Amino acid sequence: MNVFFHLPSETGAQPLQIEVNRLVIAGWTGRDAHAIEHHIGELEAIGVPRPSAVPLFYRVASNQLTQADSVQVVGDGTSGEVEPFLFFHGGEFFVSIASDHTDRPLETHSVALSKQICPKPVARHAWRLAEVLNHWDTLVLRSWIEEDGESRLYQEGTLAALRPPADLLARFSAAGNPPPAEGFAMACGTVGAIGGIRPSASFRMELFDPRLGRSIVHAYRCQALPVIA
Repeated sequence: MNVFFHLPSETGAQPLQIEVNRLVIAGWTGRDAHAIEHHIGELEAIGVPRPSAVPLFYRVASNQLTQADSVQVVGDGTSGEVEPFLFFHGGEFFVSIASDHTDRPLETHSVALSKQICPKPVARHAWRLAEVLNHWDTLVLRSWIEEDGESRLYQEGTLAALRPPADLLARFSAAGNPPPAEGFAMACGTVGAIGGIRPSASFRMELFDPRLGRSIVHAYRCQALPVIA
């Protein structure tokens, strides 16, 4: 799946194209056991069974990636989660953001299928990982949903809550996976939902860098297709 990014540079946005051929969704990536338990509890509240181990690494078809402003989903029970999005290109890692959009009713039967069935929106801008690695923990993840016609803060937290890239990639390799190569991409986990996980017709997400005073943002709307029995 080809995705296109703009990288900041002194001469303006620099275009970058990558063909993602291996997409991984990392789950349960928190550093704090209590925070992980909180997120597991959020999902248990909507019927999702506890994971067999933490973290877990789910393979998802790369053609599920999209940079569109609108996505189609089946039914009205899906929701997004903002996550750091690492990808490997030209011998180095870059970071952007993606939404691990998930079918919540299906998640009660199979987490892997619930992730596979939904598109994975990704932003159109990225940064070199080397530019933010030294202050990675200060980066802020946020998302907003639409409720009662208003935009409401849905998620907010720093990346200090999640395992850093090197740790996460080491655990990925230790689980028997081949090392990252050209076209590898990973969504790296999320922070808890404020007020609990719930669906929304729109989702807006941000990765904010307070040190360098910049953000990566993306928003999309969901079109719910009818569930035909």
